[in-house]
Amino acid sequence: MRLLASILLFLCLLPAVAGAQWLPGQATEAVREGLEIGTSTSEIAITSDFHGADLTIFGALSNTDQLLLAIGQYDVVVVLEGPREDATVRKKERVFGIWVNRRSMTFEAVPHSYSMSSSRMIDDLTTPLELTDQGIGIDHIPLTPVGFVGDGSNLGEFRQAFLRLQQGGALYDRNPSGVRFVSSNLFKASLRLPANIPNGVHTVRAYLFKSGNLITDKSLPLRVIKTGIEQTITDAAHDQPILYGFAAVALAVVTGWGASLIFRKE
Repeated sequence: MRLLASILLFLCLLPAVAGAQWLPGQATEAVREGLEIGTSTSEIAITSDFHGADLTIFGALSNTDQLLLAIGQYDVVVVLEGPREDATVRKKERVFGIWVNRRSMTFEAVPHSYSMSSSRMIDDLTTPLELTDQGIGIDHIPLTPVGFVGDGSNLGEFRQAFLRLQQGGALYDRNPSGVRFVSSNLFKASLRLPANIPNGVHTVRAYLFKSGNLITDKSLPLRVIKTGIEQTITDAAHDQPILYGFAAVALAVVTGWGASLIFRKE
């Protein structure tokens, strides 16, 4: 009788035990991929003979799907973004034989410099809409006019002119093969620093894509400063403008007087 009761109790609990077991095909919580980056230095000193350089970024992926990694479904984009400031673009027109600035447009808080490297062409990574939403890539940097009022017919013209000027001055640069995987989960990126790179705090950003979808990103600050006599003069002009003005006038007077003594006729 006791044996029969035990069998009946086991049969009653069997559905509950079976429901607590994992079944094939049952969804489990996915582990999200991770991204870490690092630079060899957190500060770059610019001297008077600086002619540009390459900055190397190292990164590591974690929790990746080895099959997707083997077939190239992971892509990395690395960007060095300069300090943001308003930028004005002016258009010259010929008036009575003289070229004058007739129209202008100011874009709000755009990066002064922008250097980008990727594991392949970014247009092949994902859709243009995704790149525009995230502001990734030179052609997708948000360019918002300050206090713009008009029909928008010349907005595209000024945007293209701004990008053309920045690229012509080597301030905006892209390298579609600048990111290389040195092992299954480690990568190295090379970013170009132009000779006229601006002072201030820059930002290194890395974006990780999986099968065309942005899944995570990481950022680090990078400080760029000028050193030497140039920076001393710049600091004096900003911190002590009155003394700097007197010193500049005195230097001009002494230089002119010295030149007159050297080159005066007998």
